[in-house]
Amino acid sequence: MFKKVLIANRGEIACRVIRTCRNLGVKTVAVYSEADKNALHAGMADESHFIGPPKVNESYLNIDAILQAAKDSGVDAIHPGYGLLSENGDFARKCEAEGITFIGPTPEVMEKMGSKIEARLEMEKAGVPVVPGVSSPIENVDEAAETAKRIGYPVMLKASAGGGGIGMQRAETEEELRKVYEGNQKRAISFFGNGAMYLEKVVENPRHIEIQVFADKQGNCVHLGERDCSVQRRNQKVVEESPSPFVSDSLRKEMGETAVKAAKALGYQNAGTIEFLVDEEKNFYFLEMNTRLQVEHPVTEEVTGTDLVEWQLAVAAGQPLPLTQQEISLSGHAIEVRIYAEDPKTFFPSPGTITVFEMPSGKAVRHECGVSEGSVVTPFYDPMLAKLIVTGTNRDEAIEQLQKALENYRIEGIKTNISMLLEVVKHPSFIKGEATTAFIQDVLRAPSV
Repeated sequence: MFKKVLIANRGEIACRVIRTCRNLGVKTVAVYSEADKNALHAGMADESHFIGPPKVNESYLNIDAILQAAKDSGVDAIHPGYGLLSENGDFARKCEAEGITFIGPTPEVMEKMGSKIEARLEMEKAGVPVVPGVSSPIENVDEAAETAKRIGYPVMLKASAGGGGIGMQRAETEEELRKVYEGNQKRAISFFGNGAMYLEKVVENPRHIEIQVFADKQGNCVHLGERDCSVQRRNQKVVEESPSPFVSDSLRKEMGETAVKAAKALGYQNAGTIEFLVDEEKNFYFLEMNTRLQVEHPVTEEVTGTDLVEWQLAVAAGQPLPLTQQEISLSGHAIEVRIYAEDPKTFFPSPGTITVFEMPSGKAVRHECGVSEGSVVTPFYDPMLAKLIVTGTNRDEAIEQLQKALENYRIEGIKTNISMLLEVVKHPSFIKGEATTAFIQDVLRAPSV
């Protein structure tokens, strides 16, 4: 096992990785920007290093500064968390060049899956079903219109390098497609430095179901069941649960085996997630692969009794997977909600100082948190404050625990999305397990901002 690990991230995921490292007796190094000098993760680690000004491209995306901190502190591995540099092949290569293990898949696989177009091609080669659409870049708006006419409206215009819902735009007609094309492409260039676009047919009222896969350096690969991430706002996940109320045992087996087949075809290593759209007839289609630990990984941990960060460290250190597929089973039900510093009516971020921070407690309640009372929420980073995870022997029990926990969550000094989350988890459609990706927009009438 590694002796010392640097976490190239911030907030709750940095705290989460530090906790597992501490349990394993592994020393930790945090990095922090000027805005995060008093942040929770910086104080939790065994040592912490300043890496730059508040702006993310000058600190948490500054590869040279992070590698210098790694060399100065003498770490033997870097955990990238999620977001930021976690799927950056160049960063992984530079880590390896410095003799530092990157805790994740190979740079080549990250780059293949980072391009949504190339990912489609790889999945097609592996025999994995993909959403009807094109697997080559759209050159211009006229080609987009011609392609959309061929596959049929509505279509989803997507950025090949996109993620987190950025660079995605639904179009119902050719007029609408022509209207949004240029703006969507400009957003893709601005956020990802890549304006390549492609088109997919819209799968109406789908479920968003993802499969957690894990592979070691010895060629072993397993899946750890599914997570239902259908409750979304503007293509960003709000509620995640495992197992899915929509997925049968036979569908779980089929999707799991398909995800493992895809990972093996790629020569995958470490934690990864294959995301699928599942239609009303339970046909499933590859959406994308995330080559990192997911925000929602705790629900999988709760129903499988595993520590996926511990698995990541072990596999990166060259150890085989701790369990075979036959030894992995799901027990009970887990649901996660993301607590954001945002106005629940407009969904605009709500920076400021947290004056009161009281989390609900209980045997069935788990917290992944990156703030505390007195923490300053800055406008420089993603406004997610924490994740609340609850468990139950079944889904009804888990929902009851979640409602109770949210009602007892108290944050003051800033606005949060807790009232919106309560509205979601008390809604009859959610309780019945009927929520699709259209749930928040169509049922709760969330404003599109």
